[in-house]
Parts: sequence; structure tokens; C-alpha cells
Amino acid sequence: MNIQLLTIFIVLSIVNVILNTIKSIVTVNGGKFSAALINAITFFVYTYVIIYTNCELPMLTKAIITGVINFIGVYIVKWIEEKARKDKLWKIELTVRNDKAEMLKKDLTSNSISYNYIEVGNHTVFNIYAETQKQSSIVSTLARAYNGKTFASESKVLY
Repeated sequence: MNIQLLTIFIVLSIVNVILNTIKSIVTVNGGKFSAALINAITFFVYTYVIIYTNCELPMLTKAIITGVINFIGVYIVKWIEEKARKDKLWKIELTVRNDKAEMLKKDLTSNSISYNYIEVGNHTVFNIYAETQKQSSIVSTLARAYNGKTFASESKVLY
């Protein structure tokens, strides 16, 4: 097997997968210029990938390399995206039965999670303000523990 050809195919495949994953993210979350730029770069690289897909390597080898690299490449890019994501304020409305409200108040307070509440008939509706992903996770765990019903909304920039 031609090691140089194999190496070029692997490197091009890695670059292609990473660029395509970034392209997907930027197309959805980015502006017009950044989306157009990453699209142009991705298709530039893709032209070379097409040529090397037709190289003399065995078809099964190319298929296995492509599958493995796609899995690893997308996983790594999504992991980096997740780590780079900024915390956003979430408002979570959590409704529990009145007999569970006092314990929930204690749990929220002990975790330094901001909230207010109102009693409505047999239920208490909490407006919870989770400032970090960790706080959101805690609220989610508490909602399950108290058999609560939730509704969440993410903060948005209005200007």
C-alpha cells in the first residue's frame, strides 16, 4: 500500500470533516460573511478530497478511514464547541405541589440559585434564574426529584 497516498488521504479527510462540521455550525450561528467564507474554503478542500477519493487505495480502506475520521472529527469539533459555549441566563418555570415547595426552596438556596415563587391553588410556581450550565443541571435534577413540571427559556439579546 502506498503510505504517502494513504497519509495524504487521511490528512485531507480530517481537514474536510473538521471544516464541514465548522461550516454547519457557522452557517446556522454565524453571519453572512463568515458563512460564505467557510463555505468557500470547505468546497475548495472538498475538490481535493474528491480527487483523492478516486486514488488507488482499496475501497474498503477508504470507507473505513472516512467513517472513523467522520466520527472522531465531528465528536472533537462538537466537544470544543460545547467547551467554548458561554453560559447564558435561563429562566426556568418549575411547578411543584405545595407540600414539596419548602424543600425545593431550601435546595435552591443551598445551591445559590436565584428564584421567586407564587402559590397557585395546590401548586407552587417557581421562577428560577440559572446563570450557569451547572445551575441548569441542578435545577433539572431537582425538577425530577420533586416530580415538577418545567418550562425553560434562554436569554436573548434584544438589540
